[in-house]
Amino acid sequence: MKSARHIFFACLVAMFPVAWECASAQSDQPSGEITLAAYASYYQDNFTKAVVEPFMRQFPNITVNYFAQRSSAERLGTLRAQKGDPQIDVAIMDVSVARAGNFEGLFAPIDPAKVPNLAELSPNAKVAGDYGPALTFDSLALIYNRDQFNEPPKSWRAMWDARAKRKVVINAPPNIQGLALTIIATKMEGGDYKKSIEPGLALLTTLAPDVQSWSPSPDAYTLVTNGTAALGTGWNSFSQLYRLQSGGKMGVVIPMEGTVQQIDTINLVAGAKNSAAAQVFINYALSSEAQAALMKILHFSPANSKTSGAPEDAALTAPPSAAIDADWGYVAEVRDRWLERWRREVIGGR
Repeated sequence: MKSARHIFFACLVAMFPVAWECASAQSDQPSGEITLAAYASYYQDNFTKAVVEPFMRQFPNITVNYFAQRSSAERLGTLRAQKGDPQIDVAIMDVSVARAGNFEGLFAPIDPAKVPNLAELSPNAKVAGDYGPALTFDSLALIYNRDQFNEPPKSWRAMWDARAKRKVVINAPPNIQGLALTIIATKMEGGDYKKSIEPGLALLTTLAPDVQSWSPSPDAYTLVTNGTAALGTGWNSFSQLYRLQSGGKMGVVIPMEGTVQQIDTINLVAGAKNSAAAQVFINYALSSEAQAALMKILHFSPANSKTSGAPEDAALTAPPSAAIDADWGYVAEVRDRWLERWRREVIGGR
């Protein structure tokens, strides 16, 4: 008969491989602490809920610190200041601003072997070669006060409606909403923005006398909700949030002429302190799971082609067929010229 001592050691030997496998599995799990730089306020709260918190539950060995900033331009300035010693690992920013970061060497190529979800992205999400792809698509929307417009406007031309006289609010360039509206207005008049924005600017010049503000304060959503303005432009994501919060006072439509999509990219910072963990996070953010959550919570159109959100969530985003082609790389190159013409002919000419 075996002694108790022999039994003890036999059990210990039997258990050891299991313990070793567990320890090995844990050591193979990605770990570390990363800093994510992205938008503040409403975006921070909802992106944290949709992506950051589920990620940290799935990868408990990685901590994500959210560094909130108001704009992509502000993030670009921070990255420039930190270029020699970056404190940020992942940055979410508008595609036109990210383009400058790629050119200046602020971002690093993303390794497809470490971010396999790159293979699931739709073709229009691959906006920068090996660099940061599209994370989400948002769409310019027309927002309206329901007391002043009983029926949802069907066209962008509703801004010229007598009910909106002196009660239109537009975010003019350099705000990207104004750049998107330039593309839309040019298309409405049968033009091609890459050839000339003359038709679009001529149309917007006729709207200028009815514009209450070119820089709505506090924001177009609030002004339309409280009736100070009748119509305005806004991003669909924010618009849907304010629509829900307005108690039925504000409506949102994607007009029949179509819309321009705004692209936010997710970027790996060059020289990131924890590049491995950062790419694990990027891979998760691009997954169909995270993309479905972003559609549900933030009303973004997904970049991952395999995303299958609920029909009611998809209904609150712009359908792909509504998208007007917008080459944001080209727009970034001509942005200053467009801005000067807006100031001189549209805003200054009214």
